[in-house]
Amino acid sequence: MQPILIKRTLLSAAVLLSFYAGIAQLSVDTVQLRLPDAEKIFLDSNLQLLAQRYNIDAQRALIIQARLWPNPNFSISHGLYSGQLKEFFPLGANDETTATLSQLILLARKRNKQIKLAQENAKLSEYQFFDLLRTLKYTLRTDFFNIFYLRQSASVYDAEIRALRQIVSAFDEQEGKGYISEKEVVRIKAQLYSFQSEFYDLINQINDVESELRLILQSKPNKYIAPLLDTADLSSLDPNKFPLNQLIDSAYKNRTDLQIARTNANVNRLNYDYQRSLAVPDLTLSLGYDEQGSFLTNYLGIGAAIDLPIFNRNQGNVKSAKAMIAFGNATEKFTMATVEENVNRSLQKAYSQTRLYGTIDKKFSADFERLMREVVINYQRRNISILDFLDFYDSYKQNALQINTILYNRVQAFEDINYYTGTNFFN
Repeated sequence: MQPILIKRTLLSAAVLLSFYAGIAQLSVDTVQLRLPDAEKIFLDSNLQLLAQRYNIDAQRALIIQARLWPNPNFSISHGLYSGQLKEFFPLGANDETTATLSQLILLARKRNKQIKLAQENAKLSEYQFFDLLRTLKYTLRTDFFNIFYLRQSASVYDAEIRALRQIVSAFDEQEGKGYISEKEVVRIKAQLYSFQSEFYDLINQINDVESELRLILQSKPNKYIAPLLDTADLSSLDPNKFPLNQLIDSAYKNRTDLQIARTNANVNRLNYDYQRSLAVPDLTLSLGYDEQGSFLTNYLGIGAAIDLPIFNRNQGNVKSAKAMIAFGNATEKFTMATVEENVNRSLQKAYSQTRLYGTIDKKFSADFERLMREVVINYQRRNISILDFLDFYDSYKQNALQINTILYNRVQAFEDINYYTGTNFFN
C-alpha cells in the first residue's frame, strides 16, 4: 500500500462529505444556519405559537362578551280566532292584543365577577403562550447544539472509516501475495464494519434531532439544517457570572409556569366568588300591556319576578370551587419549590460541567490527530502491530466522542439555567 494514499486519506479537508453522502437519501438541500437566524425563523413561522396566539385572541374576545348586558325580551300576542264572531284575527272592538317588555337584572355583582374571570383567563392564555415559547425555544437551542456536536462526532467516524476503507482496499489488492495474513485482514474489516455500524447509528440519532428541529422551524422534510457556531463564544461561558440569589429572583419573576400556577390560583378564587353569587337569584322586571283581557281596557302594568332559592342554591358548584382554591394554592406552592430546586440544580450542573471542561487539554485533540496519522504510517511500514493500531484507533474515537459529549453537556447546562430562570443570562 502506497504511503501517499494513506496521507491523502488522513489529510482530507472535507471529512464531512461522506457524512452528507450517508444521509443524502434523506437530505436534498442543506441549509447552514446560525442560532439567531434559527430563532428568528422559529418566531416567524412556528405553527404552535401561531395557534396559541389565536387562543389569546379568543380569550380576549370573551372579555368583551362578559361586559355585555343581557338583552331585553319583548313579546306580543294577538287573538287568532274569535268563537263569538267566528272569524280569524278579529280586529277593532272585538280584538285582543297583549305585549310584554322584560329585562333581566343580574344581582350579586355577577356581571363584574364574570368580567374579572374573563380578564384573568385572558391573562392565563398569555402566560401559556410565553411558556410554550420558552419551552420551544429551549428545545430549539438544545437541538441546535446537539446536532452541531453530533456532527463533530460523525466527522471522527468519517475520517476513520475513510482510512480503514483505503487500507482494506489496499489489502484486497495484495490478496494472495503473502504479504498480509488473512487473520489481519479480517481484524481490519471487522473494525471497519463496527465503525460503520456505529456511524450509521449516529446518523440516525442526528436525523431524529433534525426531524424535531425541522418541526420547530416548520422547515420542509427535504431540508437538512447544518448549525454554525462560534465555539470561542461558548468557551467564555462562566457560571460565576451570576449569583444564585439573582438567578432565583429572576425565576420567581419570569418563570411562566409559575405565573400560570399563580394565575390559576387566582382564577379559582374568582370562580369561587362567582359561584357563590350564582346562589343569589336574578331579578326580572317587566312592563305589560293588555288591550281588553283585564278588568280595564288598555291595561298597562309593571311586574317583577325572581326565583325562590329553595332547592337549588348552587351548593355543588360552590363546594367544588372551594376545593379548587385549595388545589390551586397547593399547586402554586409546589411550583415555587420546584423553581428554586431547578435553578439550584442547573447552576450546580453548570459548575461541574465547567470544571470538567477545564480539565481538557486544548491541544489534546490536535495531538491525537497527528498521532493518528503517524500510527497509520507506522502500521503500513509494519513498525507496530495490528493490535496497537486498532487499539489506538478505538482510543482516538472514544476520546473524540467524550470531548464532544463534554462540550455539549456544558452548553446544555447553561441552557438549563436560561430555561429554569426564564431569562437569557447566557447566550
